[in-house]
Amino acid sequence: MRLISYNIHKGIGGRDRRYQLDRICRVMEEEQPDLLCLQEVTRHARRTRYHDQPRILAQHFNAHDYCFQMNVHYRTGGYGNLLLSRWPFHRKHDVSLRLRRRKPRGAQLVVVDTPEGSLHLANWHLGLLESERHWQVEHLLRHHLFRESAHLPTLIVGDFNDWRNKLANGPFASHEFEQATGSSLRFRSFPAFLPLLTLDKAFHRGGIVIHDARVIHGPLARLASDHRPLIIDFSLMAGSSKINAAAV
Repeated sequence: MRLISYNIHKGIGGRDRRYQLDRICRVMEEEQPDLLCLQEVTRHARRTRYHDQPRILAQHFNAHDYCFQMNVHYRTGGYGNLLLSRWPFHRKHDVSLRLRRRKPRGAQLVVVDTPEGSLHLANWHLGLLESERHWQVEHLLRHHLFRESAHLPTLIVGDFNDWRNKLANGPFASHEFEQATGSSLRFRSFPAFLPLLTLDKAFHRGGIVIHDARVIHGPLARLASDHRPLIIDFSLMAGSSKINAAAV
């Protein structure tokens, strides 16, 4: 199975500042993903021509199921996280990750009925402060909506804003998660035109086999957004969706 995690920057190019959602689509089309975990997706916002990007992207990729989480609200419209799937969702939840008066952030939680079994998947966009990010990870992993599916194979992806890679040996290690994007040099994804920082990551636990993880390169990926997309190729171990893993 193939997953793509991509901060699409509302469809606005990182260097030319042009709004062209079709460039985002073309970058992802070439990879033929089964699951799309996107951040900074707009709905009805003036800067992106009042487009309903979740609906447009769901139709373009012929998604069997999708869900959108609006986190930041403008006077008209706003933006947030979008999850698209080739397969149906058995369960879906939104969890707020806003810390006090900081910028609103959130995580999407779904259980996907894949051909290999149930997958517990989280898509999020974390904050800019290190202390905020550590709180957000702990908040989600201890949240009752996360815990109700924590026995399933679990994959957490998105824009972590963790440029110093402090989360891997902190809260994720204490909750027995492995990082699929361990080498910071190999997974540099921001800024897209000359990647210097590893912001887009993936962590997994419980019966997930990672076959490949890579950042998409190429001329279009350098232009379409201010991030480059992350690809995860994985499978579920036989019977792993029935594992009774320890509660988080």
